[in-house]
Amino acid sequence: MDLNYSAEELEFRDEVRAWLRTNLPPDLRQKVASYEELTRDDLLRWHRILAKKGWVAPDWPVEWGGTGWNVVQRYIFEEECGYAGTPPLVAFGLRMCAPVLLRFGSDAQKQRFLPPIYNGEDFWCQGYSEPGSGSDLASLKTRALRQGDHYVVTGQKIWTTMAQHADWIFCLVRTDSNREKRQEGISFLLIDMRTPGITVRPITLMDGGHEVNEVFFDDVQVPLENLVHEEGKGWTVAKYLLGYERMGTGRIGQCKRELARLKELAADQLKDGKPLVTDPRFRDKLSRVEVELMALEITNLRFLDQMRRSGRPPGADVSMLKIKGTEIQQAITELMMQAAGPFAQAFRPVDSMDFDHVTARLAPRYCNLRKATIYAGSNEIQRNIIAKMTLGL
Repeated sequence: MDLNYSAEELEFRDEVRAWLRTNLPPDLRQKVASYEELTRDDLLRWHRILAKKGWVAPDWPVEWGGTGWNVVQRYIFEEECGYAGTPPLVAFGLRMCAPVLLRFGSDAQKQRFLPPIYNGEDFWCQGYSEPGSGSDLASLKTRALRQGDHYVVTGQKIWTTMAQHADWIFCLVRTDSNREKRQEGISFLLIDMRTPGITVRPITLMDGGHEVNEVFFDDVQVPLENLVHEEGKGWTVAKYLLGYERMGTGRIGQCKRELARLKELAADQLKDGKPLVTDPRFRDKLSRVEVELMALEITNLRFLDQMRRSGRPPGADVSMLKIKGTEIQQAITELMMQAAGPFAQAFRPVDSMDFDHVTARLAPRYCNLRKATIYAGSNEIQRNIIAKMTLGL
C-alpha cells in the first residue's frame, strides 16, 4: 500500500489550492476564521459557487454531475477546503440523502430530487433522533400509517440540525410495530417541510446559537412515492447512510488548520514571561494531539485505498475515524481555550485585541464541539460497533 501522492495528484492539489485561493469570497473566509454563525444564504452561496465550477458533488456519478475524480482526488479536495477555511457544504442533501437515492432510489426519485440538491435549490435536514431514541435509534416511535395513496406521519424528532432552514427532511419512521426485531418495520421517507402539520421549534444551545431544533409531525400526509427502497427496509438504508456520515466526521483538513492556529496562539501568549508553547506540560499536550492527528490521517488514507481497490462503501471499522476525529476536534478546542486564557471568553471579536480573529468566539466554539462525540452515533456506540462487527467480540 502506497500512501504517497503521485506527481499527478500533487499537480491536482496545486490546482485546487489555487482555485480556492481565488474564488473563496473574503467575507466567507473571515466568517469561518472567526467562528461566526453562517446563515443559510452564506452556506448556499458557497454551495452554488462550487456547483457552477462543477465541484460541489465530487463523489456523485458523472452522469449526475460528479467530477469523475478518484478517491484520492476527492480526499485532496476535502483537505484543501479544510486548509482554506471554506464554509462547510451542508451534508444532509449532498452527502447523505443523495448517496441513498443513488443506491436505493427509483428513477423518478433521482430525477426529482438530485438536480435541486446539486444546484443548491433544496435545503435538507435529517430526521433520525427522537427524545427517547438517540444512539439507540432502533427504538424510534415516530409512526407512519399507510392510508390510500399516502402515509400519515405522527411523532417527534429532536436535535434536528438546520431544520429551521430546510425545505425537505429525510426521516426514519415506524411503519410496522409488530416485528420481533426493532430494526424491522422501519421505513425511510422524504418529507416536504412545508407540508401542513409540521412544526419546527428551536433549541438554543449553550453557546447561544440556534443550530438544532425539535420537529413535530401532527398527521402529516406524505405521498407513497416518497418512500425510499422498500417499506420496512429503512434500517438497511440508514446503515448505508451512516457509513457515509461517519466517513466525513474526521475533518482532518480543518483540524490541521486549527492546529496551526493553535501553535501561533501559543507562541504569542506568555506564561511566566515565556511563550506558552515552551511550557513542557502544554507542549506535551500539543504534541500528543498532533501525533494523533497524523495517525488519523494515515488511517483515513488506508480506508480510501481500501475503497479505491474494492469499490465498496466503508464498513463498520470506519467508526474509528468518527471516534478519533471528534476527540481530536475537542482536544484542539480545549488547548485553544487554555492558550487564549481570559481572551477566550470573548463572544465577539474585540478590535483592540491582538488576537481578535483568533480568540473570537473560542468559548462558544468550545461549548458547541462538546456535541461532536455524540452526533452520527455516540462514540460509546461506535466502540461497541467495532467490538461486535470488526473484532467479533
